[in-house]
Amino acid sequence: MAAEHDTFDLSVYLARTGQSLVSGADATTLARLHRAHLAAIPFENLDIQMGLPVELDAVSLQGALVMRRRGGYCFQQNALFRLALSALGFTVHAREARVRFAATLPVPPRTHMVLVVPIDGVEWLVDVGFGANGIAEPLRLDATETTQDGWTYRVSRESRLHVLQRRERDRWLDLYAFTDDDAAPIDYVIGNWYTSTHPESKFVRTLTAQRTIGNARHQLRNLSYSIARQGGEWQTRTITREELIPLLREVFGLDVPDGARFRALDLGGGV
Repeated sequence: MAAEHDTFDLSVYLARTGQSLVSGADATTLARLHRAHLAAIPFENLDIQMGLPVELDAVSLQGALVMRRRGGYCFQQNALFRLALSALGFTVHAREARVRFAATLPVPPRTHMVLVVPIDGVEWLVDVGFGANGIAEPLRLDATETTQDGWTYRVSRESRLHVLQRRERDRWLDLYAFTDDDAAPIDYVIGNWYTSTHPESKFVRTLTAQRTIGNARHQLRNLSYSIARQGGEWQTRTITREELIPLLREVFGLDVPDGARFRALDLGGGV
């Protein structure tokens, strides 16, 4: 990680997220940084859809998510946030998770990156890379139920696993599960390669952009655009292909070139 920090510009990242003044590696600061990152840097997979590689080194992450004012998915988002938190003095552990939300396999692969940050004897789940269904602020790893903007979450224990859950009416819905084992950088290289290139990967087969702004969550999947506010029901409408790029720019804050073509919509690779 030392070489990565040598190429990471904290001041530029903080300017991107509107957090130029940060003091103290405490839980309050962590929550504020978490929300600021989510609001400023959308979850999206446009580079994959445009046939561009996804790189996880510090220079590439800053180039894409900070300088080009684009977003990314979990490996990019949480890798960038990890660099920022480490530079600010936080201790950060990187973990791999199996996504259970909308999973189609009995045992899904470890294709999600999460962070765990210990502060004053309390371990916090940190995740700015799960899109519109994820947490808005860090969660304690002790099954404490926490309501964030109308959505209630907890991290329950299942044998050796921590399981992030969200309350859905009268039941708990599993989002993903992870262990206490730290992941090596090569683990994310493999997961990122699969997620960004495998023909059956949902990120290869579906265009998506997602953003949390205040208590509103915006989600785009191909030409289906949804909004949910304060834990309420998703309101969904179908947009036209002509509306897509203006929507990506105006709602999701993404710098998308005119005439951009996407695999799922324009090249016959969608579902």
